[in-house]
Amino acid sequence: MSATRVFVARLAGCGVFDPAGDRVGKVIDVLVAYRKAGAPRATGMLVEISGRRRVFVPISRVTSIAPGQVITNGLIDLRRFTQRGREVRVIAEILGRKVRLLDGTGIASIEDLAIEQQKNLDWNVSELFLRRPKTGASPFAKGATLFAAWEQVSEEAQGDEAQSAEQLIATYEDLRPADIASALLDLPDDRMIEVAEELDDERLADVLEELPEEEQLDIIEELDDERAAEVLDLMEPDDAADLMANLPEERTEAILDLMDEEEADDLRRLMEYDEFTAGGLMTTEPIICAADNTVAEAMALIRRKEVAPVLAASVFVTLPPYETVTGRYLGVVHFQRLLRYPPHERLGNLLDTELEPVREDTSIAAIHRMLANYNLVALPVVDAEHRLLGVVTVDDVLDHLLPEDWRTEDEDASSSTPVKKKPVAKKSPAKTAAKSNAKTTRGVR
Repeated sequence: MSATRVFVARLAGCGVFDPAGDRVGKVIDVLVAYRKAGAPRATGMLVEISGRRRVFVPISRVTSIAPGQVITNGLIDLRRFTQRGREVRVIAEILGRKVRLLDGTGIASIEDLAIEQQKNLDWNVSELFLRRPKTGASPFAKGATLFAAWEQVSEEAQGDEAQSAEQLIATYEDLRPADIASALLDLPDDRMIEVAEELDDERLADVLEELPEEEQLDIIEELDDERAAEVLDLMEPDDAADLMANLPEERTEAILDLMDEEEADDLRRLMEYDEFTAGGLMTTEPIICAADNTVAEAMALIRRKEVAPVLAASVFVTLPPYETVTGRYLGVVHFQRLLRYPPHERLGNLLDTELEPVREDTSIAAIHRMLANYNLVALPVVDAEHRLLGVVTVDDVLDHLLPEDWRTEDEDASSSTPVKKKPVAKKSPAKTAAKSNAKTTRGVR
């Protein structure tokens, strides 16, 4: 059943479908336009379609809104979203703003707002969900909540007051790091940095791995050395090394001195390699076991929450020591093979010794071919003594195959050639086409 009144924060992440029921994308935000008199009017939705492209869907093309889904008439203009001066994004800009209650009871902050369809089919802001300032001293205390019509409040700064970074982060709580990174790229630079600084260290590390290098540097430059060290320590070593390679040498050394000694040594080693070689691409934290370890012990390591899925696909077996740089590399046991054997089986009996490791100076082109030829997700990297140094994973290779600006690229809907929008500090990959499943129209917004 279609709703005629919905709260905007609940729309974030909802699927957007065409009349045939095919998924077009997901809702990122709702845009409203202020008017001289009366409540703001909803103008449309910011929707993310395939390839992380963000487009504008006018509210007139939304035929119904139901729990968890938005139905459109199927006409989507594929030109990248640009915000007009009179429009305001509800989630990114309004939630968290302060308003003054006209009944004289004080101020409150906007936690959500409802849009309601009128008889003329326009959608107007109808009700605000507000929270008063907290009265208790406890850090966990919260103020009372209340509902108010738009006409019952006035904005403290006539609509220009910035939304609190904490409120914006709250709306990102359920998003994946890649989606948060995309959301940050839509914000002005100073706003992006303000929101990024409010993320906790682990979340910020995950998000930095998904951002272009230029934005990574902008954020890291605003962090003090101690926090930068904490965040970089939580990033994948190869991503952290790539980022630190672009920092001034003095700051790099200052940050490394604040990091765990072993982690700092790994990063120093990674920064010595050429970027377009196995050494420059590899991560130094694969799952490593002894030949005497059992399937059960290997599975316990794979189950750890902090292990990335691409690293959980393989267990590498070496002689001691079992941290990079390890003892002699013996072979690999693929996850699927582990599933076929009983828990007590020794890994030494399951080794795939046919997969040839690569040397640290192997070119990226050779790595591309090996991953593609043998349908692999990770390649072991060894030194001249055949000791395991790390592994190159398919996600790192993809970063080099995609266009430099794949996170922000602007494409012409009629062309498969990416148009560069914002250069990144490093990496020179091959160009690829991004296709959209959405039906297109050339109508002007």
